[in-house]
Amino acid sequence: MAGEEQENNNNKGFRLLGILDVQNTPCARDAVLHGAGGSLGAGLLHFLTTSRVKRSFDVGFAGFLLTTLGSWFYCRMNNAKVRVQQRRIQDGIKNKIMYEGSAHDPANKPGAAPPPLGPS
Repeated sequence: MAGEEQENNNNKGFRLLGILDVQNTPCARDAVLHGAGGSLGAGLLHFLTTSRVKRSFDVGFAGFLLTTLGSWFYCRMNNAKVRVQQRRIQDGIKNKIMYEGSAHDPANKPGAAPPPLGPS
């Protein structure tokens, strides 16, 4: 009974604002950490230059939002690009295995150079 409750608590993860599961969502942890750093940097820099506390907080919050969203989209775009590259490579390997030695093998086309036999 106690073990089941322990497993449920471990699988739940950390939820940010009750919406975003930071532990299980790709790029979420890095985006929030980058946002915290951007918030601290923007707010502190604005405070040191103007000495206005409320406005510095607002600038820090805006820095958090912009840095978090920018980091999130950049990471997600890179992940999508990597997934497309992996899919292309997997399809190429499947085709290589399927067509190797057959009449449809692109390496056996007439006029194609034969593959090298050893290290050169």
